Amino acid sequence: MTRYTLPYGKTTLTFTLPDDRPADLLAPRPVPAAANPAAVVKHALDHPVGGPRLADLPRPRTAAIAINDKTRPVPHHLLLPPLLARLEALGLPPTAITLVIATGTHPPMAPSEFQTVVPPDILARYPVVCHNAYDPDTLTLLGQTRRGTPVWVNRRFAQADLRIVVGNLEPHQFMGFSGGVKSAAIGLAGAETVNRNHALMADPQSRLGEYERNPARQDVEEIGRIIGIHFALNALLNDHKQLVDALAGDPQAVMKAGIPRVRALFQVEIEAPYDLLIASPGGYPKDINVYQAQKGLAHAALATREGGTVILAAACPEGSGSDKYEQWVAGKRSHREVVARFEAEGFRVGPHKAFQIARDALRVRLLLVSDMPDSLAGRLLLPKVPGLEQALQMALADLPPAARIGVMPLANATIPLIKS
Repeated sequence: MTRYTLPYGKTTLTFTLPDDRPADLLAPRPVPAAANPAAVVKHALDHPVGGPRLADLPRPRTAAIAINDKTRPVPHHLLLPPLLARLEALGLPPTAITLVIATGTHPPMAPSEFQTVVPPDILARYPVVCHNAYDPDTLTLLGQTRRGTPVWVNRRFAQADLRIVVGNLEPHQFMGFSGGVKSAAIGLAGAETVNRNHALMADPQSRLGEYERNPARQDVEEIGRIIGIHFALNALLNDHKQLVDALAGDPQAVMKAGIPRVRALFQVEIEAPYDLLIASPGGYPKDINVYQAQKGLAHAALATREGGTVILAAACPEGSGSDKYEQWVAGKRSHREVVARFEAEGFRVGPHKAFQIARDALRVRLLLVSDMPDSLAGRLLLPKVPGLEQALQMALADLPPAARIGVMPLANATIPLIKS
């Protein structure tokens, strides 16, 4: 018997497979954490790519920094202190530097939650606000992209003299890669902007691992240029969410320098699609809710043959993660109905999550292992099973003797590439 471990919420699930059922482990390359992460971030800030150092920029009167919300494990405790120190060295007092929590269309975080993403000493010294994509009074319209996306963005961020984004460089299921301007171009955008941009995910080139020809990602780059984002600081994390590298500088240059590094960390080549793939989004916060965990399903499904099975172990302690998604899918009787209704009604954030799940669930057999209530899973059309062992029994019973089996413990951060 061979033992495997999957991240699950803030804990793990362990399972075994018999020796006559060998499995391939599909995971990012094991890369140790940087021995001195503070030195790595300092080097990135001292040697920016594609642009000047912060110290060489025109002296601003105000600055705004887009940071990430609780759904993304960005190491703000490593990135923010040296960044803020450099801004103060420019002559900016803490009161002139605003941290804007980039939620995209996620529910805004309550002030009592800010401490989960902002170190307490920073929270005590600097203004921190949370973006709300649905509050028109906090948004401003800056223009429109060539693809027709209106650029509604957080007014407080847009009006700052110096606009900075902080985030992670990592794979993204239809943007190709996260990082660069995305923390503001989507994270601080209005709902209409996000809706119009995300509608581009229907294009075949809007896919995991594609950047240059990806219409959704290139639309994001144009949104960033319209906003006028001056500087990016991005981290690369290993599979333990530890910092291994950092890049700073011009946002697009950061992306172009960072993508090869992301591929080296996260891309996994496979000979052929699998009959059974056992996957986890990667544990908390990647499986904090269905909205986030769906990305793990998308990545796992890419490596699974049509008609194959994906077992997805996702704790989802916060349920669906989107009232709009939950309300829209309620009453739908099948994944086919979800796809038909979504295509008829057009793209909307929230319902798009139901569409993404349904599209994969029509191609592969999905078995969900989760802590969410059975009633909620049923409303979301998610075939929940009592536990991982039961899911394995169901899946293995239907497999032919020479079936290909894969295990993907960090699906949200894994780029499967089929050689053929």
